[in-house]
Order: sequence, then structure tokens, then C-alpha cells
Amino acid sequence: MLKSLNTPTDFRLLLPESIWLEPEDFDRAKKISNRVNYESSQWQIYLDTLALFALEKWFKERMPEQSISASERMIVNTGRLNIGEFKVCAIATDHLLDEQVMLPRNIIESPELTAHFYVILEVSEEQEEVIFRGCLNYDQLINYREGVNLQPQDNFYQLPLSLFDTEPNHLLFYCRFLEPASISLPVDAVQTTTVAPKEYIQKSTTKLSQWLQNAFDETWQTIDSLINLEANLEYGLRNADEEVKRAKLINLGMQLGERNVALLVKIEEKPNEKLAVSVQLHPHGEVRHLPPNLKLILLSKAGKILQKVQSRTQDNYIQLKSFKGEQGKRFQIQVSLGSFSITENFEL
Repeated sequence: MLKSLNTPTDFRLLLPESIWLEPEDFDRAKKISNRVNYESSQWQIYLDTLALFALEKWFKERMPEQSISASERMIVNTGRLNIGEFKVCAIATDHLLDEQVMLPRNIIESPELTAHFYVILEVSEEQEEVIFRGCLNYDQLINYREGVNLQPQDNFYQLPLSLFDTEPNHLLFYCRFLEPASISLPVDAVQTTTVAPKEYIQKSTTKLSQWLQNAFDETWQTIDSLINLEANLEYGLRNADEEVKRAKLINLGMQLGERNVALLVKIEEKPNEKLAVSVQLHPHGEVRHLPPNLKLILLSKAGKILQKVQSRTQDNYIQLKSFKGEQGKRFQIQVSLGSFSITENFEL
């Protein structure tokens, strides 16, 4: 004989927590996603934004006394909330048919992006709702990763949905009664390392349109000061007077045995006030080959991977496909080897 369901808690055991979306949520999410120039990224940004709006609304209804704010920074496939001193990462998906969850590597490994809680939210646009599918705290996530020796694939960790706690009231309980310090988050490497800050993530943004007025940041140097032109004549580094090009020294420290590489960026004016951008990675100085497995990655402003190329044995250089954009458009270039990476921010 089945037991009758008499309390909200009883029903919660059968029905997932749903957060209804309002017409204005769709309008705002559409406006935000339309700011992204890459069509392939717009849908994910749209879902991320809806999930973030829904989770923010859900928290504010249940914890009206608490300070709750959404971060404007959107990471690939995620949005971020601050609940008091807790950091909450909202991970959007439009289906969970395979019961697997994909978490971007950087929200687990990068100290500035880690969170106390990771919340999986399924966005159902047709039903105009967002469904709470589970949450996991940082300690639990790290323990699982180390316990099964989980390795990332293409910058994502794949976790079983069953690992996540499906009871949303537990998340509320933790945010109300736990101390943020009870969940240890990694310390920002910039605060603890003895390596010069320029060797890590650059916080500043390089404005490429200023190069057209011969205004260069001192870290961007002429290419002949960093690259062996004699060894690279075949790659056209000396021609095309209409192009403006500069190179920057990239040091990945012990990952390359203290060897450096040179990031080369070329811009060229195009019709309709657009700029064409070419990005290459070269060995530094007299070295003729890049180390193998070195990655050069183009990211959107939100951190979405748009292009990626990887060096092979004895590659003289690697390059991304040239791309164009209007002035003001932002993007990122990442150079990575193994678990170490450096990201440069750009604005056309």
C-alpha cells in the first residue's frame, strides 16, 4: 500500500524544484546573448543567463535577509552568484539525457573562479522553467576527482549527475548555517607565487585599435626583437606594410624549462571600420622549433573556446585562422601547456 503524500516535503521527493521564468527574463537573456558576435556562442550564453537569473530569484525568495548579487562575468557554461560570503557557480544545461555533467576545467582549477557550491540547472525554454538538478560543494568535488583520478578532456571534467545532491533545501541550509571558511577554496596563485606577475593571467586589456595610432604598451615589442626573422622569412613576417604587428614574450616557467615563446599579433584595417586579426606563436630568439603540445586558443569575452591549435614535434610556429571584428569587440588569447596557462585580454 502506498503511503499518502501529505506534506510539501513528501512531494519534494518526487518532483524536482522548478523555477519559473518570466517574459522579461527571456528578453534580458536575449539582449545579453546578442552582444556576443559569434553565433555559435549565443545559445549557450542565452542558457547561462536564464539559469543565473532563475537561481538568483530562487535564492532571493528564500533568503530575503541575505545579500545576494550576480557577477557580471560569465564563464564558459557558467554564471556566478555571491550569497553573502559564499560563491555559487550556476551551471546551465538544456538536457541531461546521459546523466552526465560537464564542468569547465577553469572553474575547478583556477583559484579566482572556484566556488563553494556548484549547482546544476536544466533550462527548459519551451516550458519556461529552470529545474534544479543538484548541487555539490568544492570539497566533495575535489575528493571525487582525486579518488577516481579524474582527468579533464578538452578543458572539461565529466562527472556523473548522481554525484550531486538533488535536495535544494540542503543548499539553503549550508548557506544559512555553514561558515564559508568551512569549505576550503584554493588561494589565488598570484598572491603566493614568487614568479613575476607578467607570467600569469594579464588583468589589463590590450586595445588593438590604438596600435593604428602607433600607441603600444611597452610589453608589446617589435617582432625582430623577439623572433629570428631569418628563420621565419617563409612565413611572411617582413611583408605587408599596411599591417601593424607586435610581439610579446610569453614565459611558461618550469613548464618549458624556463624557455620563452613569442606571441605575435597582426592587425589590418578593413572596410566598414573593421579590423582583421592574425595571431601566431613563435619560438623565441634563435630557437627554431616550438615545444610539442603547446596550445594557442582563441576565447570569446565570456571564455568560450572559438579556435584552438596545438603544436606538433618540430613545428616552427602555430597560428589561428584570421578573424575580423568591429572596434570595441573583445576576445582573449590563451597559451597553455599542461596544467599551466596564460591568458591575454584584447579589445579591437
